[in-house]
Amino acid sequence: QLQVVESGGGLAQPGGSLRLACSASGFTLRDYPVGWFRQVPGKRREGVACIARNEPTKWYSDSAKGRFTISRDDAANAVYLEMNDLRPDDTANYFCAAGRCDLYGGGFHYEQQYHTRFWGQGIQVTVSS
Repeated sequence: QLQVVESGGGLAQPGGSLRLACSASGFTLRDYPVGWFRQVPGKRREGVACIARNEPTKWYSDSAKGRFTISRDDAANAVYLEMNDLRPDDTANYFCAAGRCDLYGGGFHYEQQYHTRFWGQGIQVTVSS
């Protein structure tokens, strides 16, 4: 089955850290750019990070830059999102997408979409004391 699955979410305290994983099965994740998105009920989905098919190119939203780091692990067929210095407004459902990037950062809009895309089901991240 061709799919990506997110893991690593949960509850963190303000200032804390979490690492999300986007694990692919049935295809090689390295063949795709991968984006991380988040969404709060009632709000638009927001792209927070993207990693190009060919590293080291990475993009971050203004809210993520300096706090979040996106990386690949080809051996694990996965992409990670390391989130540090978490804030309550980081609370959201986080999704990864193979073949899709769409974010605003540094005054620019970066978007890339492959014909074939794989979206995960999402995972909840809650930042609260």
